[in-house]
Amino acid sequence: MWNFDEIIPREKTNSVKYDLRSKLYGSEDIIPMWVADMDFKTPPCIVDAIKKRAEHEIYGYTFRNDSFFDSVIHWMNLKHSWQLNKKWITFSPGVVPALALSVLAYTKPGDKIIAQPPVYFPFFSSVKNNGRQLVYNQLKHDKGSYHFDFENLKKNIDSRTKMILISNPHNPVGRVWSKEELTELAEICLENDILMISDEIHSDLVFKPNNHIPLASISEEIADKTISTFAPSKTFNIAGLSSSVIIISNQKLKICFDNFINDMHLGNGNIFGNVALESAYFNGTEWLDSLMDYLEGNIALVKNFIDKPGIKIKMEIPESTYLLWLDFNDYNLQKDELNKLLVKKAKVGLSPGELFGPGGEGFQRMNIACPRSILKEALVKLEKTFS
Repeated sequence: MWNFDEIIPREKTNSVKYDLRSKLYGSEDIIPMWVADMDFKTPPCIVDAIKKRAEHEIYGYTFRNDSFFDSVIHWMNLKHSWQLNKKWITFSPGVVPALALSVLAYTKPGDKIIAQPPVYFPFFSSVKNNGRQLVYNQLKHDKGSYHFDFENLKKNIDSRTKMILISNPHNPVGRVWSKEELTELAEICLENDILMISDEIHSDLVFKPNNHIPLASISEEIADKTISTFAPSKTFNIAGLSSSVIIISNQKLKICFDNFINDMHLGNGNIFGNVALESAYFNGTEWLDSLMDYLEGNIALVKNFIDKPGIKIKMEIPESTYLLWLDFNDYNLQKDELNKLLVKKAKVGLSPGELFGPGGEGFQRMNIACPRSILKEALVKLEKTFS
């Protein structure tokens, strides 16, 4: 029904992924597989809804009506079996802005905030750029998977530790955290009065048989100390519409967040972002199911490449996201050497692992949400370079 093999030129559309290649890599002759948006058409249900709204040729100030909130409640129940109350739901122009706003709203300069690298690098800037102290609790990597380091987490906590940023599912390593893992993490935070900010933007991009567990859905006690962030942007390829959902059941915390975002005049959002989110959450299920099947095929293609004789790149099959965490460490290359080989010889633009903090050395993050012919071309180039 949907043609994910279709190649859609994105050049000259002010695309960060394509039109900034010269600036980032020094050449336009690069297959861009870095920033986390997809090269697939946005679902027709969303495009049609935007077109319909655009036909009314006045685009003035707008607000989110009951249907917007109903769509969020519908989606969270459908996808994650989480029953929401409308009064828990609020808005942010993006998940990353929500992280920074939470840092500002709930902590003070000099407070300690924990991140668990290798992790999405805006976690770091959201803390450091706002005058807070960043504390690393690096993930453990053993037995072919990543895990929370609970013992090190306990050692890192002191009286100045006020917040932890959680990537759930985890970007870039692709873990879908289990209920048991999240519960143990949350119990440590509750014991130490630490606020949990849970970035769940990849929660809809989970491969079977894994299931996403919203952190705040585990218990009322955990929900009372959790700020949950969601968005349809990664799921439905609408990141440019800047619309995210923040879920806060603790009304004292929610009022604080709402006051902060309104004081900065960031709460209005935009007409088309609201329309897109509502359409995605009411009508996007079948498209998403087809997307996940296609992504699984792309992952299998990369796995076949990894398994070829002479290829020393390693990869663990992700439980979630369309982002692969590729391990180049067996080549014993310095980061500059590795990046140069990728860009100058293979002509494939990935995200260097060191951007994601400690534990990212020697890794590269690859975005495989593209037509299979483009992925095959990139793998041929990588094989010529690294076999």
